[in-house]
Amino acid sequence: MASLKECEESFAAWLALERGLAPKTLEAYGRDVRFFVKFLVGRGHAASGDIVRDDVAAYLEQLRAKRQRASSRARAFVSIREFLRHLKTEGYAAKDMGDGFDAPKKNRALPRVLDEATMRRLVEGVSGEDPRDLRDRAMLELLYGCGLRVSELCSIEVRDIVTDAGLVRCRGKGSKERLVPLGSVCAHALERYLASARDVFARGRADERRLFLTRLGSAFTRMGVFKMLRERAATAGVDPARVSPHVLRHCFATHMLQHGADVRAIQEMLGHASIGTTQIYTHVDQARLGSVHSRHHPRA
Repeated sequence: MASLKECEESFAAWLALERGLAPKTLEAYGRDVRFFVKFLVGRGHAASGDIVRDDVAAYLEQLRAKRQRASSRARAFVSIREFLRHLKTEGYAAKDMGDGFDAPKKNRALPRVLDEATMRRLVEGVSGEDPRDLRDRAMLELLYGCGLRVSELCSIEVRDIVTDAGLVRCRGKGSKERLVPLGSVCAHALERYLASARDVFARGRADERRLFLTRLGSAFTRMGVFKMLRERAATAGVDPARVSPHVLRHCFATHMLQHGADVRAIQEMLGHASIGTTQIYTHVDQARLGSVHSRHHPRA
């Protein structure tokens, strides 16, 4: 048995050293467990041996009563379950008090996507020859052409573009690397940017490794990419409220599927650990097929 504070610290150390989770995932786990421990203290508990199953049930009910989103409750459940399992494994508790509870069901909202014509207008709307246009066009082509997360786009280095093989190396969640094919249009946009624009932003610094740089010569942030994308959408006549880096990632997967791509190939390119995550795009395509059927079938 140990104090709840010791248990919380032990769990945080285990996550960081043993699980190799991404920083934001570590932060989420820590926040969820911190709230749970605060709840336990409020119920008069001081040590790991004080925790009983009723505490877990009461906390999960509290999350539901607060009307937190199902996805947030599901994530909190996973964090608490791992925490309680850790207490049992490390000998801080005689039993795993989280065993046997069912995770809250998540409502799977269909991702927002733009149709192909709108995506083409957005990307091809950036057609100038000045350094900023060449940079932004290359960024848009990578987001849409490779389905990258915005964090992956920001972290790409020049050496990650394997031009001869037509591939880009990405570092995804948990620092896992994957290779994604570059389409010919995307590769051409990158070649133009590297040949004529990147040195302008790098300001002659040969040791600068990041592929995409701001006008100040610094690496792009997530918000910087978001702002650029919204500005380009407005210029192209696309509602900026409908556009985000993640929407372009959804468009990549949905349009690939609509053109016959295998869902497992899409899973690999997106860097999803589970095929279940990728399969949501099959629901998007089914929704489109239902719409086509209702418009064109004589007995619909």
